[in-house]
Amino acid sequence: MDRLRVSIIQMDIQFGEVSANRERAEKLIRQAASAGTDLVLLPELWTTAYDLERIDQLSDSNGQQTIEQMARLAKELNIHILAGSVADKRNGQVYNTTYLFNRQGEPVTSYSKLHLFRLMDEEKYLQAGSGAGQIEVDGMTCGTMICYDLRFPELSRQLALSGAKVLFIPAEWPHPRLHHWRTLQMARAIENQMYVISCNRVGKVGETEFFGHSMAVDPWGEILLEADDREGIHHVEIDLSLVDEVRKRIPIFEDRRPDVYKS
Repeated sequence: MDRLRVSIIQMDIQFGEVSANRERAEKLIRQAASAGTDLVLLPELWTTAYDLERIDQLSDSNGQQTIEQMARLAKELNIHILAGSVADKRNGQVYNTTYLFNRQGEPVTSYSKLHLFRLMDEEKYLQAGSGAGQIEVDGMTCGTMICYDLRFPELSRQLALSGAKVLFIPAEWPHPRLHHWRTLQMARAIENQMYVISCNRVGKVGETEFFGHSMAVDPWGEILLEADDREGIHHVEIDLSLVDEVRKRIPIFEDRRPDVYKS
């Protein structure tokens, strides 16, 4: 597969209103599929938003509701769905988890956020994941991380070394850190010579405003798409052969010196 068409669902999320958010997401996914797409990407915690004080009761037990809904849509619409992330309750602990569904409606991979964001008290309510988010889309190796994970270059480098050509990032990244959001995505793309595609929510919760600006950045660090601050669906088509071309022209992986790097 040389090209991949991705639809980014930049949605507003109603605080703690799980049923309304599921209904809205399904409507937007259907709209994206009707325009023609290979993969749909949702934002972080799209079923609940950051309703952390009620997250235990709002969480999806073993991701079952999310799996049933997204599996049905992926199979019906013949698309991949990277289902942002949801509050996923397992063994009495709540995780911030994303699921990937293939065109057959099978939940092929899940990944739980590794780095919990203390500024929003995530560590008080959520359990950190324990593995990297390597995924496959139509046989192509990709990677995923969630929001705050973007600040940790070790994780994206590990995914790149594992063969990932595209990095997908669902997020709820707020003001005033728009400059960080944009710069970090360009940095991850340049240093790993991969595509970086993000989906950030919009809207406001209390005094916290989420600015959207979902992005697609190519392996040279060039911005292919940057959304505004409104709800909407944004499409981008990427040429995966560019990853191989860039990595051949500037062979940073061959020139690495892991023997002298310190952890």
